[in-house]
Amino acid sequence: MTETVGIRQQKQTLNPVIQRLFEKKGWGPKEIEEFLSWDLKSLPPLTEMMGMQECSERILSALENDELIGIYGDYDVDGTTSCALFYHFFQMIGTKVELIQPSRFVEGYGLHASSIDLSLNKGIKLLITVDCGITNNEAADYAKEKGLDLIITDHHKDARDTMPDAVAVVNPNRRDEPEDSPLRPLAGVGVAFAVCWDLKRRLEEKGQQCPSLYPLLQFVAVGTICDLAKLTPMNIKLVRHGLKQLPKTQYAGLKAFLSPEERRLTSIPSEKLSFNIGPLINSKGRLDHPEKALNLLISENSSEAYEYYTHLESSNKERKFIQAEVFAEAKEKFLKGFDGSDPLIAIVYDEAWHEGVIGIVASKLVESYKVPAIVFTDAEEEGIIKASARAAGDLNIFFCLNECKEYFVKFGGHKAAAGLSMPKENLEPFKKKMNELLKEIPSIERTAQFSYDLDIAPQEITPRLVKELEGLEPYGMGNEKPLFRMKGIKLANFDVLKDVHVRWTFAPLDPAIKMPPLKGISFNYIGAFEKTHPQQIFTKQNQQGELTAYFTLGINRFNGNEYIQLMVEKLALDDL
Repeated sequence: MTETVGIRQQKQTLNPVIQRLFEKKGWGPKEIEEFLSWDLKSLPPLTEMMGMQECSERILSALENDELIGIYGDYDVDGTTSCALFYHFFQMIGTKVELIQPSRFVEGYGLHASSIDLSLNKGIKLLITVDCGITNNEAADYAKEKGLDLIITDHHKDARDTMPDAVAVVNPNRRDEPEDSPLRPLAGVGVAFAVCWDLKRRLEEKGQQCPSLYPLLQFVAVGTICDLAKLTPMNIKLVRHGLKQLPKTQYAGLKAFLSPEERRLTSIPSEKLSFNIGPLINSKGRLDHPEKALNLLISENSSEAYEYYTHLESSNKERKFIQAEVFAEAKEKFLKGFDGSDPLIAIVYDEAWHEGVIGIVASKLVESYKVPAIVFTDAEEEGIIKASARAAGDLNIFFCLNECKEYFVKFGGHKAAAGLSMPKENLEPFKKKMNELLKEIPSIERTAQFSYDLDIAPQEITPRLVKELEGLEPYGMGNEKPLFRMKGIKLANFDVLKDVHVRWTFAPLDPAIKMPPLKGISFNYIGAFEKTHPQQIFTKQNQQGELTAYFTLGINRFNGNEYIQLMVEKLALDDL
């Protein structure tokens, strides 16, 4: 009886649009309660991973014997936030650690023999990898030969014939973890947090005081969202608590990303991480060495943090310029390859493309043409080319590449994204095999399908609804922001901004509906693939067809003012 009353009360408090969203997902009361929960006590046991005991015991031994510990992390957001998280944890317990990150253009992704030598030269006795290492067997063997103890923490696929020979390997995706483990979706930074959690427990069992790890969830939030880790209930809870802390963050490096207006919010939207914080952190590693991004995240005062932040802003502007050039050339090469049939995949190569942006360009090709994409450029090594691969739809790009591994020098990644390198002469046979593989996969599984979540009426778009949608944060992989379809509207007017963006104003067709005009925005709309020009829509809407808008909802905050904003993905007339 009590449960029935609780369910009824829950339904009464939810906005009808939110109720319909949950109903469409097929969620009952238990699923809704779990999704909306903030309860960290209901998390699966994060520390129950293979190798955790050996990992923690070796770190504790290093602490007791005053051995220098090194943290070695990938140069992307996940790796950088993982390094920062470990740095702050060890600082909490009064231990100084050395931080090492490779250069994308010198060492490349992963752990290398040169990194082992660098660690030894610094006097490091124990090296802990974050967000990398699971496929670096040769580097692990070299570390053992040189007498450097190695712990690998990672979350990427365990893809080699054997695991690296290390003191410990902590990875929720290692081969002997249960297939149904709820920890598999952890990002690299989530694995690092789990290690710190286990260390805190063991230190406290020994009678040592250890501060709360709760503030470290801010780094977990940034790394998890920006690495596109799947937002399962576990990751949602971890990220929610990180986002909640960000407006009042005590970390000078994180504070540098936030405007005074954002610091007054109760929580930071996940889109802030995806479209601002993440790209800025990534920008240094894309163009040169990532150390300034990591230095920002470990900064201890605002003036130092601001200096590093301005470096990132400058790098990000340069990255955007380079990216635009490479994307334009990549599109041209892809479109030249059309033979009249529907393309299965976009595989493009140019020797001069900047290696640091090929991953973003691959993502933009997927976004534009709805097929998987692999973008190649020359590597540092003579005769070797390297690529970033991105999946479309439900395609497992890692599986496809694994079927082609005889062509590669190395590769790694996960379902949605991967990287690889191979001799240049293997490019054409590789293309052929990838196309053969994809022909056997139904189109619906290997292409990005356009779909929406819910129909909505103009009068249902209210401040209350938008606030409640913010309560469904974080949005990201596995909990995408709801895409709405709205009919019964007209395009009242539009403005083209900076030649490519469009600002829309919509009004209800029914004059009986009294409400303010709805404002919308579409970024990079003009000239985009399969987008109808706004003037054509405006001209034709009064002559034929009904206008339909597809959009997500948000709040535009500017100069202390707030208004509802439609992020318009697609506009269509019946005959367009």
